[in-house]
Amino acid sequence: MAGHGTDGHPHGADRLCEAGDQVYARAVRRGRVPRRDAEAVPCLLDLALLHPDPDDMAWLVPTAPREVMSRLLREVHDEVSAGQRRMGSVVAAFERYAGLGAERRPVAAEGTAAIRVLDGLGRIQAAMDEATRACTTEVLTVQPGGIRREHELSEGLHRALALRGRGVRMRDLYTHVARHGQGLLHYMELMGDAVEARTLDEVIDRLILFDRTVAFVPANADRTMALELRHPALVEYLVTVFERLWRLALPITAPLPDTGIEGISHRERSIAALLAEGHQDAVIAERLGISVRTCRAHIARLSETLGAASRTQLGVRLAQAGLDGPPQPPPVSPPGP
Repeated sequence: MAGHGTDGHPHGADRLCEAGDQVYARAVRRGRVPRRDAEAVPCLLDLALLHPDPDDMAWLVPTAPREVMSRLLREVHDEVSAGQRRMGSVVAAFERYAGLGAERRPVAAEGTAAIRVLDGLGRIQAAMDEATRACTTEVLTVQPGGIRREHELSEGLHRALALRGRGVRMRDLYTHVARHGQGLLHYMELMGDAVEARTLDEVIDRLILFDRTVAFVPANADRTMALELRHPALVEYLVTVFERLWRLALPITAPLPDTGIEGISHRERSIAALLAEGHQDAVIAERLGISVRTCRAHIARLSETLGAASRTQLGVRLAQAGLDGPPQPPPVSPPGP
């Protein structure tokens, strides 16, 4: 944060340009500024001094001056071996931000700390790396979609390896489709007993929880924005959702339960339940983590197996075969004597 700038604004947060200093000071005093005010000073966004307001994306809210100071201190500590000549300018920046912080309303500072909008993949990766460094006990993740590709798994591999090296335990939830990906199997072998994985027919959107104190969730459809959540009630709610899904999921090493109907696979059983609810092919494919083409191929096999000549007739056949409800979990074996 202190050592990176932008084109036309080659500086860090401890040496803001005059225009950037004025906009940031105004944002701290007023609690937020219109996004157009920051167009001439992109350095404020790149340096994470301003970020989108979760309640209105047309406005930008400032990072609390005390948080700015804390980040600068951490970076200075990391860069001490490379040179301590920057310390003077950083101390001067602390004094300037401390004066601004006294004018800011406490309520706004608390809200900003509880929910932070991360705009751009670079900001998201930086926040995730910071949370990884602070994590000491546990990481919980939900990974929607189908087969995990090699590059998707490798993106966060450095974080996973760092966590494993510190003895952090990890639990991951995937869809059943992910079982068929070689990349995931290789990842599980590499991580050993540091990671435990389970699968479900469907999972919620992507979720990452560190030490049950900070959570990351997508903020838009293409995942170029994310929310960093630190509000205890929100994080506790997400942990509860994860734990309930975890209890319903099957270990990735366990076989999927048989449907009890000859010629119908577990995946087709899941598709049948969603068809009976009236969902379109594209929605079913997205929820189960498969392509629309694969989904339609399964529907065709269902129709052939059940002897249905149309979608309407298929609905009747599904009800007659008892496939119009969600798949039931496998029976629990009674305890031994």
